[in-house]
Amino acid sequence: MKKNFTLVFVVVICCLESYAQQGTELYLADINWFNDSLKIGFPINISNKEGYDNQPSFFSDDKILFASTRTTQTDIAIYDINEKTTAWLSNTPNGSEYSPLKIPGNENISAVRLDDTGLQRLYAYNVKTGKSRMLIPDLKVGYHVWYTKDIIVCTVLIKNRMDLVVYNLKEDTHNIVRKNVGRSLHKIPNTELISFIAKEGENATVTSLNPNSKETNDIITLLEDTQDVCWTNNGKLLTTYESTILSFDPKTDTEWQLACQIDHPDVNGVSRLAISPKGNYLSFVSKDSQKTIIDKQVETFNARDAQAFANCFSKNVVVKNYPKDTLYIGREILKEKYQSFYDRTPHIDVKVSSRIHLGKTVIDQEQITIGDKQFQQVAIYEVDDFINSMTFIKDIPINYNPEILVQQQLEGYNAKDIDAFLNAYAKNVKVYGANGELRTEGIENMRKDYNRFFGTTPNLHCDTKNRIVIGNIVIDEEFITVNGNSFTAIGIYEIENNKIAKVTFLH
Repeated sequence: MKKNFTLVFVVVICCLESYAQQGTELYLADINWFNDSLKIGFPINISNKEGYDNQPSFFSDDKILFASTRTTQTDIAIYDINEKTTAWLSNTPNGSEYSPLKIPGNENISAVRLDDTGLQRLYAYNVKTGKSRMLIPDLKVGYHVWYTKDIIVCTVLIKNRMDLVVYNLKEDTHNIVRKNVGRSLHKIPNTELISFIAKEGENATVTSLNPNSKETNDIITLLEDTQDVCWTNNGKLLTTYESTILSFDPKTDTEWQLACQIDHPDVNGVSRLAISPKGNYLSFVSKDSQKTIIDKQVETFNARDAQAFANCFSKNVVVKNYPKDTLYIGREILKEKYQSFYDRTPHIDVKVSSRIHLGKTVIDQEQITIGDKQFQQVAIYEVDDFINSMTFIKDIPINYNPEILVQQQLEGYNAKDIDAFLNAYAKNVKVYGANGELRTEGIENMRKDYNRFFGTTPNLHCDTKNRIVIGNIVIDEEFITVNGNSFTAIGIYEIENNKIAKVTFLH
């Protein structure tokens, strides 16, 4: 119900302006290509701390640079894959560093530095001594990539946009080659080209640039709300969509192809891709997981910090009683109501006793203590970057065990015994989908649908991974196997008059 989410506000220099941003985590996974199919190992969280961990780039095949917050600043860190250790490479008390890259030809790094005076410039850093020197004195660099040891291709912040600039360090000259570009800059393997993101209206297109001739050519348009790409050693282009990685081969493809799905319970969207020089590793950034956001919400609720608690929620959060009784809408109203609650309640504590997490849905069974009184409730959260909705299920007294009917229908389902399965349901049972749409009404319609389903599904089984019981409601996390394919779902069963009267399935 009330969980912690200490929103971490960081200054993001590589955007058109600074803004508040939620925490992010850095992941690493083994990758390989097999018959033109991308295989990715189970990602591991290599930052694993609260705050901003972002903008990975490979220093070598076994070391990753990234920007990471500590206390009030963001510095450059380096992760050793073999040793599984992290070290700091910069410490700038009056500023923060972002977008680190290895400088070609030596062991030092470059990074964009934002001073607390507002000055934003590109610097070089000596890894051994920590000393720095400004590389480009007169341009507000957002992102950059090294073309040669003397030529940098970078984005430069101009009012409300970024422009693409080729800067010659040796000659101290620069040329603007394209106005209004995005954040992703990369060398294209085995070519003399750089790729950048050209913006035109609502479209963003991956485009190549020859920094010598200044010639540009469009490669492929990105999907909506996508800004990040990277190149594999074999010349394929990768991008992301939510938690999916897509690929494009400029030599053979005409559109994006599904490469793989990142299957990790804590990964909440994928961005900022980086591939190691030999192509063995993929690093990416994910927003805080849904359960991390809920955990932070619990913490700030128990700390009685109404502002930090409210910061866990989206601007237009919807607060309801189950299933559709809207109590109020909006973060500001939520903050006011909880501050009022704190003012009149001397002691309160919430503990999560059980949790179901599937995709953007988190369901918590909560034990609540107010003064010397204790009770329980269930809260259903829909979470993306923030909590978009919070739905409460109250505990109501009943004189029967609702689990018996739910277990009975489960056993009938696994036996594909239609009569045993349906015997648990009311004649006028209603089955709903995740968005509240009515899928089936009446037991005869269920009989028809499930008779057909049982008859055409020789390999069928459902296991209950987790179960929450609150009043007359049973919530099951179900692992379902259908003809060799498995998936997880959530079933919410409401019991009335000793029968299952309503079911809502969340997938």
